[in-house]
Amino acid sequence: MRRANIDAGRLPALSLPRFVGRDREVAVLGEALGQAPAVVLIDGAAGIGKTRLLREFLVSQGERGRRVLVGSCPELRVPYTLGAVVDAVRDGVGSVSGLGLSGLCGALRPLFPEWAADLPPAPEPLEDATAARHRLFHAFVEVLSRLDVAVLALEDVHWADEATLEFLLFLVSRRLQPVSVVVTYRREEVTPGSLLLRLSSRLPADAHLVRLALKPLGIGETAAIVSSMLADEPVSAEFAAFLHARTEGIPLAVEESVRLMHDRADLIRQGGGWARRRLDRIEVPPTIRDAMLERVGRLHPDAQAVLYAVSVLSGPADYANLNAVTGLSEDRFAAQAADALGCGLLREDGRGHWSFHHALARQAVYEAIPAQERRVLHVRAGRALEDSPLPSVAQLARHFRLAGDAEAACRYTEQAADLSIQTGDVATAALLLYNLVTTLALPVEPLARLVMKIQFHSLLPDSDPHSKIIESLQSALRTRALTLGQQALLRFHIGRVLMMAGAMEAGRHDILRAVPDLAPDSLEAARARTLLALPLGNAQPASEYLRWLGEAPAVAPSLPPHERLRLVQERAFALLMLGEVVGWAEARRIPDDTANPREAATVVVGHTNVGEAAMRWGRIDEAEARLAKAQTLAERHELLSYLDSIASSRAHLDWFTGAWTGLAERAARLIDDEDRVRLKDRCEAALVAGLLQAAAGDRAEAVERLRFAAQDDQQRIEATAALAQLSLRDGDIEQALRLTEEPAEISVGSGIWPRAVEIAPVRVAALVAAGRLGDAADLVTAFERALGGTDAPAPQASLELCRGMLAEADGRLADAARLFAQAADAWQALPRPYDALLARERHARCLLAADRTEGGLLILSEVSRALADLGAHNDAERVAQTLNERGWDTRVARGRGRPGYGNRLSPRELEVARLLVGGRTNRQIAEALGVSTQTVASQLKSAMRKLSATSRTVLALRVVELGLVGEHGQPPAGDE
Repeated sequence: MRRANIDAGRLPALSLPRFVGRDREVAVLGEALGQAPAVVLIDGAAGIGKTRLLREFLVSQGERGRRVLVGSCPELRVPYTLGAVVDAVRDGVGSVSGLGLSGLCGALRPLFPEWAADLPPAPEPLEDATAARHRLFHAFVEVLSRLDVAVLALEDVHWADEATLEFLLFLVSRRLQPVSVVVTYRREEVTPGSLLLRLSSRLPADAHLVRLALKPLGIGETAAIVSSMLADEPVSAEFAAFLHARTEGIPLAVEESVRLMHDRADLIRQGGGWARRRLDRIEVPPTIRDAMLERVGRLHPDAQAVLYAVSVLSGPADYANLNAVTGLSEDRFAAQAADALGCGLLREDGRGHWSFHHALARQAVYEAIPAQERRVLHVRAGRALEDSPLPSVAQLARHFRLAGDAEAACRYTEQAADLSIQTGDVATAALLLYNLVTTLALPVEPLARLVMKIQFHSLLPDSDPHSKIIESLQSALRTRALTLGQQALLRFHIGRVLMMAGAMEAGRHDILRAVPDLAPDSLEAARARTLLALPLGNAQPASEYLRWLGEAPAVAPSLPPHERLRLVQERAFALLMLGEVVGWAEARRIPDDTANPREAATVVVGHTNVGEAAMRWGRIDEAEARLAKAQTLAERHELLSYLDSIASSRAHLDWFTGAWTGLAERAARLIDDEDRVRLKDRCEAALVAGLLQAAAGDRAEAVERLRFAAQDDQQRIEATAALAQLSLRDGDIEQALRLTEEPAEISVGSGIWPRAVEIAPVRVAALVAAGRLGDAADLVTAFERALGGTDAPAPQASLELCRGMLAEADGRLADAARLFAQAADAWQALPRPYDALLARERHARCLLAADRTEGGLLILSEVSRALADLGAHNDAERVAQTLNERGWDTRVARGRGRPGYGNRLSPRELEVARLLVGGRTNRQIAEALGVSTQTVASQLKSAMRKLSATSRTVLALRVVELGLVGEHGQPPAGDE
């Protein structure tokens, strides 16, 4: 060590490295920002020189008299709302006095309390989160405009909060774009669904977009950096090549390696230049972090304490706060502060605030602090900031959480979360609360309160938020000396979160244990019974679920409005899932709109859930309307995390209604986005993808998708029904029976008919194929008894299909044909065209079996064509094969327009003929079909020509004789 000090004395003092190797990038930046408004995206790995490039260039902009604001997104687990933008404005402006700001800018008061004397009065608070956020954005734009800001530059935007990214999108999508925007980021740290990726797609036509991807330096440029640090003396080619190989040309790694070798005295002059001391065989550390830490370890302990304090405070810190956090006396702090600042890791800005040159350095130093010492430093930081004139509650929440001070952490975290919600930043609020409850042991009551406030939709699914919350709750439950009420409260929340995570039975178990000891009239008691009434998981009789709903206490008027609304939407969903008509009346209590940001998420979930239930009931128009309301509200309040749930439900609805164009691609995007889309929504998308692939004939891929979908309880029965249907088509009756047994018991056996729509026909088909006609009849009877006369079009159509299967198995072909045709009509009326075509195929096959060949083949031909047009190519080929075997020519010329039908009636002509046989006039037919009387007359004329009918009466007789229509206009009844 002593020799190192002696050698170090012979070495020149190190200089800051010169800015080299970026001439092209500087030129590109200059050209881009000369064509304002511009958006410049600078991408590069850690240490590649993004910050240096930006700051060197922006200095030149300032010299030209252009105002430039620069902010940096800190590497915090919980960023604070619009933090980088606030810091950029605060650091670059100082004061807004004399700007003549409008009243709109009073919205900036919560973010700039130090400007209270210069800002207009605070405007009236807005309950609409989106409106509040956009008002804030408009206020920022006004300030930028009044200050004549030319460039807003934000660094490390991969760490930005959602509100900052939304503000950037707001800026670049405006006409005219008010300022040029420059951002730096690391592509490898940007999640697939990040709003950052949308910056380039939201630009107006007159904006100028430039992308810069920084590359490592070459050997010559590496040598130039080293030389600039060593009094501009030359560097040997061998040394430059050695250093380039070890650092891969990353500028920060080159700088840190030279500084470390200088500290070690591992440099010598040789041959007129600098070289590395060979005999010592000292290696450059493998990472930048290791090099930094070795250098820090060579400093005086008091200088290290200064670096520790800067890393704990994280952002730019003033002299007084740094002194307070170190715990050093003023004399000791002053003695070592200069050395700490001069070590090359720190920088000082124009306000005298210190921070690290690079986030990697801050992170390396912070992680090197022993855990106990780190907690002490956070305590000091929290107390120092509390005493400052304008403390940041987000920073106070972070420091006291990391210090382990539960009481202070709870207080400041709730304040910070409320502030985030006021500005519409729900995601940051959720993350603040989540981080607190998963990292700090909290008392029961605040823990339960905070867990209730977390909006899980706003947390990224790849972090598996449910399991960590459950761990925290279970840990609290293991605490001794809890009252029965406290234990029940924790168990209720454990069960609730488990159910949200999809573990329905485990969640029900915990809630059941909690119910007896929950306060009778409490919110938890009401929600517990509503959750127990959800018919998900294992089979329970419908009466059991209804009993829980009946026991739920009345909603207390004293409850906050958003909690009352949550109970309404949960109760409505439970009733509709149970097949109770009264659920629709409850669903109508969910408002179409709300200006309250706390209620917005609940309303969005409510409409999405009711839309899902409407699909299962067969109320397609209701489903369409509910999902549209949910999407409109989610977009207006920018509840982006809810849009994926709506999109997966929308995809499911489009499968049913036959809107298959582009559907596979939409489903695939949801399935593949593991970082942003919840497992539940990915499962629903996988169900849609699997159904599409099964219809198209891609069996292996369909099975994989359907099995994935079956992980989610809400999609499990439908996915299993589809898998069983594939087994039946393969002739594997035993597998179909095994697959359908439990789902049939859960739905039909329990009397919960909304879940039976898809599984009941497949179970009946499997039982019939196995020769178990008695069991099949019992299942149909149970389905019929559960459904009764309920106005539920989809289950009624499903029941009609099951009856047709029984009639066909009994050899009653006329009844079977009639029932299948009625089922087809019922499916088509919803509309669910794919199910209608499959029922129509069964109808036609009954006609063929009854020797009504011409009518059967005519229907099969129409079905084959319609299936192909829909995209169900596997089914179309199956029907075409039957037609070919019967000698029917399936080769039909197709042009670029609508499909031709030759001498066969089109589906609309057939529908008109059925209504004609039923005794309707042209006007009545037009009203029934929603078309003009002229259209009806044209279609009748075409049908008469095709069937060589000389009058309407002859046409009616012909379609009855062909088995296309029954004698009274009903669906055909075979050869009755």
